[in-house]
Amino acid sequence: MAVGIISSGLLSTLLLLLLSVSANSLSYQTLTPHSLPQPNKSPFTDSSDSQTLTSSNIENENENTISLDLHHLDTLAVTTNATAESLFKHRLLRDSIRVKTITSLAAVKGHANATRPGRSKADFSSSVISGLAQGSGEYFTRIGIGTPPRYAYMVLDTGSDIVWIQCAPCRRCYTQSDPIFDPSKSKTFGGVACGTPLCNHLDSPGCNQRKKCMYQVSYGDGSFTVGEFSTETLTFRKTKVNNIAFGCGHDNEGLFVGAAGLLGLGRGKLSFPNQAGRQFGSKFSYCLVDRSMSAKPSSLVFGNAAVSRVARFTPLLNNPKLDTFYYVGLTGVSVGGVRVPGISSSLFELDNSGNGGVIIDSGTSVTRLTRPAYVALRNAFLSGASHLKRGPNFSLFDACFDLSGKTEVKVPTVVMHFTGADVSLPASNYLIPVDSSGNFCFAFAGTSSGLSIIGNIQQQGFRVVYDLAGSRVGFTPRGCA
Repeated sequence: MAVGIISSGLLSTLLLLLLSVSANSLSYQTLTPHSLPQPNKSPFTDSSDSQTLTSSNIENENENTISLDLHHLDTLAVTTNATAESLFKHRLLRDSIRVKTITSLAAVKGHANATRPGRSKADFSSSVISGLAQGSGEYFTRIGIGTPPRYAYMVLDTGSDIVWIQCAPCRRCYTQSDPIFDPSKSKTFGGVACGTPLCNHLDSPGCNQRKKCMYQVSYGDGSFTVGEFSTETLTFRKTKVNNIAFGCGHDNEGLFVGAAGLLGLGRGKLSFPNQAGRQFGSKFSYCLVDRSMSAKPSSLVFGNAAVSRVARFTPLLNNPKLDTFYYVGLTGVSVGGVRVPGISSSLFELDNSGNGGVIIDSGTSVTRLTRPAYVALRNAFLSGASHLKRGPNFSLFDACFDLSGKTEVKVPTVVMHFTGADVSLPASNYLIPVDSSGNFCFAFAGTSSGLSIIGNIQQQGFRVVYDLAGSRVGFTPRGCA
């Protein structure tokens, strides 16, 4: 009997030793905890023409490249009394609505595949501004519209194709931070006739009494824009892009957070990258700063200078039913340097009917993975982070930690394995503050949809390269420096 007791004790000791060795064999990195940023109540100031900003150091910059210093925006929206916590909750609410919109669109909508225009010389860039202080989870850029150019903030969105802005006269317009664009004061504004090929590129084109093409766009949160489909010149710094088809919205309503409109950066025929492809070689990139840690500049670059020589590329995949989104192949995820069992490429396959798959999206904040993949990832991270004190769940997050009083902690590494490209995430891209009291959460979530979405929190600090000409997406670590 004594021998049996000793054997049992030895077995328990061996099991504990094995678990300790297993945990110690994982790869860790340091996280420096920080709280949510407090809203900046001072108004953002910028010159009306956005020309006084100094140029940033973008790789391969030359005389054909125009670049700008970029700024973190705290005060685009009219809200001035919000707390950091309420803004973050609002951001997650908008994020949830966006994900529902994208997944429903992917489930029911069919499109023809986009064509890629040819290449040419010019490169240009513009400023990207984070809208976290408004709780929007979106990024904005300042663009000149018309001739002479009238500068305004526009939302950047890789999940949308149409370019649109609010236009006078307004039947219904939401509040924006700049004067509403008046097409009658532009020398280059032009209407699009009904029945033309350009008008027919719209999903559901309309026609008004003057035989002008009409557009309408609706969003999942109830926001919408309706007006005339038109053409206009857009100006990025001093670089002009002529004859861009866009929606001139006279009836607009919703949660557009102070921006004048939207610059669609999707893969469809009417997106800005495809319309202006001949001018910049069908290439663009952005680098998004960590919005809760720093006001360092973010940037958006079009042209050959957008492509970093040290980027890790993965091929773009085509969805036969939907040409808007940027689909990529995700083959697995590692935690602590170990591939997570149960996460394989089969969970992320894009089938011949256009279902499933993984997209890269600039407008979604939190990465969503199919439920089985998320559960396996979460459990692997919790196992590797068992030395950290657990905190209460928060909103959509169910793996949270109390890091109050900590100046630094060790967390398991997380690597996303795309086809041909392993992307190692900084700790602040997956363990994020959710309040000002030291609570942090694992910034992934599960979805019952077959579609997985790589959000902008996980993209922060990388220069994400969209090379439509080469049909690939690339990631450059520390690309915002």
